[in-house]
Amino acid sequence: MSPPDARAEAGVTGRRSVSLVIIASVVAGAALYFAQEIFVPIALGLLFTALFRPIVSALSRFNIPAPVTATLVVVGVLAMFGGSIWLLAGPVKQWVSEAPQTLAAARGKLDKIRRPIKQVSQAVGKAQKEVTGGTEKPTPEAAPGATGSSASISPFLGRVFASTTGILGTLLQTIVIVFLLLATGDLFSRKLGAVMPKPVKGTARDAVDEAEGVMRRYLVVTVLIAAGQGVVIALLFMLLGMPSPILWGVLTLVLECIPYLGALIMVAAITVTAFASFEGIGQILMPPLAYITVSTIQNNLISPFAYGSGLRLNAVAVLLVVLAGWFLWGPAGAFVAVPLLAGVKILAERTDRNSTLATVLDE
Repeated sequence: MSPPDARAEAGVTGRRSVSLVIIASVVAGAALYFAQEIFVPIALGLLFTALFRPIVSALSRFNIPAPVTATLVVVGVLAMFGGSIWLLAGPVKQWVSEAPQTLAAARGKLDKIRRPIKQVSQAVGKAQKEVTGGTEKPTPEAAPGATGSSASISPFLGRVFASTTGILGTLLQTIVIVFLLLATGDLFSRKLGAVMPKPVKGTARDAVDEAEGVMRRYLVVTVLIAAGQGVVIALLFMLLGMPSPILWGVLTLVLECIPYLGALIMVAAITVTAFASFEGIGQILMPPLAYITVSTIQNNLISPFAYGSGLRLNAVAVLLVVLAGWFLWGPAGAFVAVPLLAGVKILAERTDRNSTLATVLDE
């Protein structure tokens, strides 16, 4: 085969490979999206199994069977979860009851701001009509009850409560998966290591254990950092006079576990609440600026030190995978995206010394 023919055949093969990768990615994305009721509990189950496996391993040294240890872990986690809900029931109930008044106050202030702008716009329109000799059409007035707070709150609450069944179903499936994986000991890790390609260093089981350790470290460090930031935010909001400062601290703990998007949601919610609660521009801007300042310090000073070199990922890759996870699986997808990505990076590095995927994901 002549060199030109070889180059032409190589180009056709390359284009065919790219096309196959694109088709496979689209098919995989569609499968993950339409079968999210199946994949979301599996992903969450794998993640929480990696988190709680050291407890099972530690108790197994005292000759406690794995099923018994798994039962203790699941029951203990459910007890903590139920206790947290019970403690937060009061603040959440108060926040939900005050939400219509808060939104109504924010809407009233926005109307005050828009009224002078609307008057100026009407004056300009009237002047243009006089210049051109046209007649001004009366502006239709909105119905008095159209801007009621209950009209906008009811559909939102309906969507929230409509998703409760799906959330509880996902939670139940995740609990069952975590229990089964913990109760069977290291069976899943051994089976996964058996089907993996031979790593360039060590054994496949070592690579699986390392990936699991990276995911576990990410979860622990993320929760600890988010909890510390939540405490700081609660204290600052007490000083600034924000309503329900403890609830804002809890929301910080929950949403900061979702990279990028969680902080964006928090800033938007804080801004709306501050706008509805305070009158002066300085008082309105202080809460969101305080949150942005604390979040910036956390992201640039605390997180790089806490995560260490083993969890350093390409920021662009992290953002893209978080957005993809949110699009495919909602908040659960955004939550599991980064630790699973870190685990995939470790497996790619151990199975191929020159892995392109690991190079792309590296910082």
